[in-house]
Amino acid sequence: MKQLLYITATPKSPEHSVGLQVGGAFLKAYREAHPDDYVRVFDVNQEAFQTVDGDVVRAWEKLRKEHLEFSELSPAEQRKVNALNDMTEMAMRADKYVFVSPMWNWGIPPRLKAFIDAFVIVGKTFHYTERGPVGLLRDKKALHIQTSGGIYSTGPAAAMDHSHPYLRQVLGIVGIEDVQALYVEGHDFQPERSKEIVRAAKEQAVKLAAAW
Repeated sequence: MKQLLYITATPKSPEHSVGLQVGGAFLKAYREAHPDDYVRVFDVNQEAFQTVDGDVVRAWEKLRKEHLEFSELSPAEQRKVNALNDMTEMAMRADKYVFVSPMWNWGIPPRLKAFIDAFVIVGKTFHYTERGPVGLLRDKKALHIQTSGGIYSTGPAAAMDHSHPYLRQVLGIVGIEDVQALYVEGHDFQPERSKEIVRAAKEQAVKLAAAW
């Protein structure tokens, strides 16, 4: 049995989110095609999860630089490090990842960045060598369903896309090199084609789900 971690990063409802509509089409088709797989849906805007905050950073410094034992950390530091470890391990258990996110100011939403920081952890999902970082999450794959009102996958505005290129790069650092992109874009730039754009994206999502 494979595990799929399906991560969404928009505060909008499915009725008002193009990304969630396309992602929902993928998820429905995936469950039909892979009925035995375990699917974990994680909405970064609805789920409470531990982020890398001041207590966590101080705890890491005590453990790595001061060589303290875990039991010597403060109760708050112990609790937060454990909670962050739980997040990291949840992500590590997955075999496949789907990220559904809008482009915000040419980047990813801040809650999605916080989620990524919770599992891109040196010593757990990657480690450093003389030749650079080496990922530990091998033989896994990811799909990024990215929405944007304008067109950024190609053309003159492509250089402004700091969303999918970042996600592809950071996943590569932890060893996930099979990263696909499904761009749902241009529905605001070309409103007369918005229904056609969404319909085509849903069809592509269904095909990808069956192949996954």
